[in-house]
Amino acid sequence: MELVHRGKVRDVYADGPDELILVASDRVSVYDVVLPTPIPDKGKLLTALSAWWFDQLADVPNHVLSVTDVPAEWAGRALRCRRVDIVQVECIARGYLAGLGWDAYRTDGIISGVTLPAGLVEGDRLPEPVFTPTTKTAPEDGHDEPITFAEMSDQVGADLADRLRTLTLDIYSRAAATAEERGVILADTKFEFGLTADGDILLADEVLTSDSSRYWRVEDWKPGGRQYGYDKQYIRDWASDLGTWDRTPPGPEI
Repeated sequence: MELVHRGKVRDVYADGPDELILVASDRVSVYDVVLPTPIPDKGKLLTALSAWWFDQLADVPNHVLSVTDVPAEWAGRALRCRRVDIVQVECIARGYLAGLGWDAYRTDGIISGVTLPAGLVEGDRLPEPVFTPTTKTAPEDGHDEPITFAEMSDQVGADLADRLRTLTLDIYSRAAATAEERGVILADTKFEFGLTADGDILLADEVLTSDSSRYWRVEDWKPGGRQYGYDKQYIRDWASDLGTWDRTPPGPEI
Protein backbone atom coordinates (compact mmCIF):
# COMPACT_ATOMS: atom_id res chain seq x y z
CA MET A 1 0.00 0.00 0.00
CA GLU A 2 1.05 3.57 -0.59
CA LEU A 3 1.30 6.01 2.30
CA VAL A 4 -0.53 9.05 0.93
CA HIS A 5 -0.77 11.21 4.05
CA ARG A 6 0.56 11.33 7.58
CA GLY A 7 -1.61 13.48 9.82
CA LYS A 8 -1.23 14.52 13.42
CA VAL A 9 -2.70 11.22 14.58
CA ARG A 10 -3.69 9.18 11.51
CA ASP A 11 -1.71 7.62 8.70
CA VAL A 12 -3.63 7.19 5.43
CA TYR A 13 -2.78 4.46 2.95
CA ALA A 14 -4.16 3.94 -0.54
CA ASP A 15 -5.40 0.43 -1.29
CA GLY A 16 -6.11 0.66 -4.99
CA PRO A 17 -7.59 3.70 -6.72
CA ASP A 18 -10.86 3.95 -4.77
CA GLU A 19 -10.18 2.86 -1.19
CA LEU A 20 -8.14 4.15 1.74
CA ILE A 21 -7.02 2.59 5.00
CA LEU A 22 -7.11 5.07 7.91
CA VAL A 23 -4.75 3.94 10.66
CA ALA A 24 -5.06 5.62 14.06
CA SER A 25 -1.66 5.87 15.72
CA ASP A 26 -0.89 6.37 19.40
CA ARG A 27 0.34 9.92 18.74
CA VAL A 28 -1.27 12.80 20.62
CA SER A 29 -1.35 16.41 19.46
CA VAL A 30 -2.20 19.58 21.34
CA TYR A 31 -2.53 23.00 19.74
CA ASP A 32 -1.78 21.29 16.41
CA VAL A 33 1.63 20.07 17.60
CA VAL A 34 2.34 16.35 17.89
CA LEU A 35 3.92 15.60 21.26
CA PRO A 36 6.89 13.22 21.39
CA THR A 37 5.28 10.84 23.91
CA PRO A 38 2.83 8.24 22.52
CA ILE A 39 -0.23 7.09 24.50
CA PRO A 40 -0.37 3.25 24.48
CA ASP A 41 -3.41 1.89 22.57
CA LYS A 42 -4.87 5.36 22.05
CA GLY A 43 -5.39 4.58 18.37
CA LYS A 44 -7.46 1.52 19.16
CA LEU A 45 -9.71 3.53 21.47
CA LEU A 46 -10.21 6.23 18.83
CA THR A 47 -11.09 3.64 16.22
CA ALA A 48 -13.57 1.88 18.52
CA LEU A 49 -15.25 5.20 19.33
CA SER A 50 -15.49 6.17 15.66
CA ALA A 51 -16.92 2.77 14.72
CA TRP A 52 -19.55 3.02 17.48
CA TRP A 53 -20.61 6.51 16.48
CA PHE A 54 -20.71 5.75 12.76
CA ASP A 55 -23.08 2.92 13.68
CA GLN A 56 -25.26 5.23 15.79
CA LEU A 57 -25.41 7.67 12.87
CA ALA A 58 -25.96 5.00 10.22
CA ASP A 59 -28.54 7.14 8.40
CA VAL A 60 -25.91 9.85 7.77
CA PRO A 61 -23.94 8.90 4.63
CA ASN A 62 -20.29 8.29 5.53
CA HIS A 63 -17.08 7.03 3.97
CA VAL A 64 -16.61 3.82 6.01
CA LEU A 65 -16.59 0.55 4.07
CA SER A 66 -15.41 -1.85 6.80
CA VAL A 67 -14.01 -1.89 10.32
CA THR A 68 -12.68 -5.45 9.97
CA ASP A 69 -11.39 -5.74 6.39
CA VAL A 70 -8.00 -4.19 7.18
CA PRO A 71 -4.43 -5.56 7.26
CA ALA A 72 -3.85 -7.78 10.28
CA GLU A 73 -1.11 -5.60 11.73
CA TRP A 74 -3.61 -2.73 11.99
CA ALA A 75 -6.55 -4.73 13.30
CA GLY A 76 -8.53 -2.72 15.84
CA ARG A 77 -6.96 0.61 14.90
CA ALA A 78 -7.89 1.00 11.23
CA LEU A 79 -10.92 1.67 9.03
CA ARG A 80 -11.31 0.83 5.35
CA CYS A 81 -12.89 3.86 3.70
CA ARG A 82 -14.09 5.16 0.39
CA ARG A 83 -11.81 7.74 -1.16
CA VAL A 84 -13.43 11.18 -1.16
CA ASP A 85 -12.36 14.76 -1.78
CA ILE A 86 -12.06 16.22 1.74
CA VAL A 87 -13.54 19.69 2.18
CA GLN A 88 -10.71 21.88 3.44
CA VAL A 89 -12.60 23.28 6.43
CA GLU A 90 -12.90 21.96 9.99
CA CYS A 91 -16.63 21.98 10.83
CA ILE A 92 -16.95 22.66 14.57
CA ALA A 93 -20.11 22.70 16.67
CA ARG A 94 -20.06 24.13 20.18
CA GLY A 95 -22.78 23.65 22.75
CA TYR A 96 -20.72 24.82 25.73
CA LEU A 97 -18.06 27.46 26.29
CA ALA A 98 -14.62 25.88 26.67
CA GLY A 99 -11.12 25.64 25.23
CA LEU A 100 -10.22 27.99 22.41
CA GLY A 101 -13.87 29.04 22.22
CA TRP A 102 -13.63 30.33 25.79
CA ASP A 103 -10.36 32.09 24.97
CA ALA A 104 -11.99 33.85 22.00
CA TYR A 105 -15.10 34.76 24.00
CA ARG A 106 -13.02 36.37 26.74
CA THR A 107 -11.36 38.60 24.15
CA ASP A 108 -14.41 40.14 22.48
CA GLY A 109 -17.45 37.92 23.04
CA ILE A 110 -17.19 36.51 19.53
CA ILE A 111 -16.22 33.02 18.26
CA SER A 112 -15.58 32.66 14.51
CA GLY A 113 -17.80 35.65 13.81
CA VAL A 114 -20.63 34.42 16.06
CA THR A 115 -21.52 36.94 18.79
CA LEU A 116 -22.50 35.28 22.07
CA PRO A 117 -24.46 36.74 25.01
CA ALA A 118 -22.51 38.75 27.56
CA GLY A 119 -21.85 37.42 31.05
CA LEU A 120 -21.11 33.78 30.24
CA VAL A 121 -18.50 31.91 32.27
CA GLU A 122 -16.16 29.08 31.35
CA GLY A 123 -18.09 25.84 30.99
CA ASP A 124 -21.48 27.51 30.49
CA ARG A 125 -24.05 25.89 28.24
CA LEU A 126 -24.78 28.12 25.26
CA PRO A 127 -28.37 29.21 24.53
CA GLU A 128 -28.13 27.07 21.38
CA PRO A 129 -25.28 25.25 19.62
CA VAL A 130 -23.15 27.43 17.33
CA PHE A 131 -21.15 26.63 14.21
CA THR A 132 -17.55 27.88 14.43
CA PRO A 133 -15.46 26.68 11.47
CA THR A 134 -11.69 26.81 11.19
CA THR A 135 -9.18 26.42 8.43
CA LYS A 136 -7.72 22.97 7.85
CA THR A 137 -3.94 22.93 7.69
CA ALA A 138 -1.23 20.30 7.39
CA PRO A 139 0.90 19.79 10.53
CA GLU A 140 3.89 21.50 8.91
CA ASP A 141 1.85 24.57 7.99
CA GLY A 142 0.97 25.71 11.50
CA HIS A 143 -2.28 26.08 13.43
CA ASP A 144 -5.86 25.83 12.22
CA GLU A 145 -7.32 29.33 12.37
CA PRO A 146 -10.91 30.41 13.12
CA ILE A 147 -12.86 31.72 10.13
CA THR A 148 -16.31 33.24 9.85
CA PHE A 149 -19.16 31.55 8.02
CA ALA A 150 -18.86 34.22 5.32
CA GLU A 151 -15.19 33.39 4.86
CA MET A 152 -16.05 29.69 4.67
CA SER A 153 -18.68 30.45 2.05
CA ASP A 154 -16.10 32.33 -0.02
CA GLN A 155 -13.75 29.36 0.23
CA VAL A 156 -16.08 26.43 -0.54
CA GLY A 157 -19.16 28.11 -2.01
CA ALA A 158 -22.30 29.40 -0.29
CA ASP A 159 -24.47 26.36 -1.00
CA LEU A 160 -21.94 23.81 0.28
CA ALA A 161 -21.15 25.96 3.32
CA ASP A 162 -24.84 26.17 4.22
CA ARG A 163 -25.31 22.41 3.84
CA LEU A 164 -22.24 21.66 5.95
CA ARG A 165 -23.35 24.03 8.71
CA THR A 166 -26.79 22.40 8.81
CA LEU A 167 -25.29 18.89 8.85
CA THR A 168 -22.77 19.78 11.55
CA LEU A 169 -25.34 21.25 13.93
CA ASP A 170 -27.82 18.44 13.29
CA ILE A 171 -25.28 15.66 13.93
CA TYR A 172 -23.94 17.46 17.01
CA SER A 173 -27.44 17.84 18.49
CA ARG A 174 -28.23 14.17 17.91
CA ALA A 175 -24.91 13.01 19.36
CA ALA A 176 -25.20 15.33 22.36
CA ALA A 177 -28.61 13.86 23.17
CA THR A 178 -27.24 10.31 22.85
CA ALA A 179 -24.32 11.15 25.14
CA GLU A 180 -26.45 12.91 27.73
CA GLU A 181 -28.71 9.86 28.00
CA ARG A 182 -25.58 8.06 29.21
CA GLY A 183 -24.56 10.74 31.70
CA VAL A 184 -22.00 12.45 29.48
CA ILE A 185 -21.99 16.00 28.10
CA LEU A 186 -20.73 16.48 24.54
CA ALA A 187 -19.45 20.04 24.94
CA ASP A 188 -18.17 20.47 21.39
CA THR A 189 -16.91 18.46 18.45
CA LYS A 190 -15.20 18.72 15.07
CA PHE A 191 -16.41 17.02 11.90
CA GLU A 192 -14.79 16.58 8.53
CA PHE A 193 -16.75 15.99 5.34
CA GLY A 194 -15.84 14.68 1.93
CA LEU A 195 -17.37 14.96 -1.52
CA THR A 196 -17.85 12.09 -3.95
CA ALA A 197 -17.33 12.47 -7.67
CA ASP A 198 -21.10 12.98 -7.93
CA GLY A 199 -21.02 15.81 -5.39
CA ASP A 200 -22.61 13.85 -2.53
CA ILE A 201 -21.50 14.83 0.99
CA LEU A 202 -20.10 12.06 3.20
CA LEU A 203 -19.17 12.25 6.88
CA ALA A 204 -15.45 11.43 6.87
CA ASP A 205 -12.31 10.96 8.97
CA GLU A 206 -12.91 10.12 12.63
CA VAL A 207 -16.17 11.04 14.32
CA LEU A 208 -16.99 12.06 17.90
CA THR A 209 -13.82 10.65 19.43
CA SER A 210 -11.96 12.04 22.43
CA ASP A 211 -9.47 13.57 19.97
CA SER A 212 -12.09 15.54 18.06
CA SER A 213 -14.60 16.18 20.85
CA ARG A 214 -14.78 17.50 24.37
CA TYR A 215 -16.69 15.24 26.80
CA TRP A 216 -17.64 15.91 30.44
CA ARG A 217 -19.49 13.81 32.97
CA VAL A 218 -22.89 15.35 33.75
CA GLU A 219 -22.51 15.02 37.50
CA ASP A 220 -19.11 16.78 37.43
CA TRP A 221 -20.25 19.76 35.36
CA LYS A 222 -19.72 23.03 37.27
CA PRO A 223 -19.69 26.20 35.13
CA GLY A 224 -17.19 28.81 36.24
CA GLY A 225 -13.87 27.06 35.56
CA ARG A 226 -12.13 24.16 33.91
CA GLN A 227 -14.18 21.01 33.61
CA TYR A 228 -12.97 17.46 34.22
CA GLY A 229 -13.10 15.83 30.81
CA TYR A 230 -12.89 12.50 29.01
CA ASP A 231 -10.76 14.01 26.25
CA LYS A 232 -7.33 15.55 25.77
CA GLN A 233 -8.14 18.95 27.28
CA TYR A 234 -6.25 17.98 30.43
CA ILE A 235 -3.13 17.51 28.28
CA ARG A 236 -3.67 20.94 26.72
CA ASP A 237 -4.08 22.42 30.20
CA TRP A 238 -0.93 20.68 31.43
CA ALA A 239 1.09 21.89 28.44
CA SER A 240 -0.18 25.47 28.89
CA ASP A 241 0.49 25.45 32.63
CA LEU A 242 4.14 24.51 32.07
CA GLY A 243 4.82 28.14 31.24
CA THR A 244 7.82 27.11 29.16
CA TRP A 245 6.24 26.06 25.84
CA ASP A 246 5.11 28.49 23.15
CA ARG A 247 2.86 26.00 21.29
CA THR A 248 5.36 25.51 18.48
CA PRO A 249 7.31 22.31 17.64
CA PRO A 250 8.88 20.49 19.29
CA GLY A 251 6.27 19.80 21.94
CA PRO A 252 7.12 18.83 25.53
CA GLU A 253 7.60 15.23 26.66
CA ILE A 254 4.68 14.02 28.76
